[in-house]
Amino acid sequence: MIKTEQIDFWAGEFGKEYTDRTSRTHEEWNKTYMEMWGITKIDMNKAFIGHLPKDIKILEVGCNTGMQLNGLQTMGFQNLYGIELQPYAAEEAKKYTKDVNIVCGSGFDLPFKDKYFDIVCTNGVLIHISPNDISLIMAEMYRCSKKYIWGFEYFAEKTTEINYRGHNNRLWKSDFAKLFMTQFPDLKLVKKEMYPYVDNPSNVDCMFLLEKNN
Repeated sequence: MIKTEQIDFWAGEFGKEYTDRTSRTHEEWNKTYMEMWGITKIDMNKAFIGHLPKDIKILEVGCNTGMQLNGLQTMGFQNLYGIELQPYAAEEAKKYTKDVNIVCGSGFDLPFKDKYFDIVCTNGVLIHISPNDISLIMAEMYRCSKKYIWGFEYFAEKTTEINYRGHNNRLWKSDFAKLFMTQFPDLKLVKKEMYPYVDNPSNVDCMFLLEKNN
């Protein structure tokens, strides 16, 4: 199993504190998105995958306590899976989700067969992977996806390190859709949208949907 300093960081006490700080009820989760981006995550999701059949298989890499998966469930999606590095978060997910398959494991070594899922996605996870390792987790996501790769991540034209709560080497913003397409030329961009932060429009998150052509 791949070990990095970021994995050790998130699997430890800091990751537990993050889980306790950010886990919310479905209503609180939507309210947070309204306050930060002026739109709920449900409405973001609908704009990208709302048209897809509700019986497709979706995997979220780095699902924490499953708030995004819970949101997808309220949209009618039925076959939902999550993988979470931090044992504490995977256990806490039982409080926030029902009939969602969440396992403890690493995005660098997804315990699933090739092309097992219709969609493999992340939400604010790739930003915490070192640029030295990002190609490895992207390769695993690509391997497990039959059709789509979907992401919501902190955006910059070029990979830029950001100090994260007093820690260096823990957060990078980038154009992750472009990184995916550079690494896997058969991927095509289906949709991409920028979401500026309400209180600081110079900060932007990006949602993107990529489709495999092979």
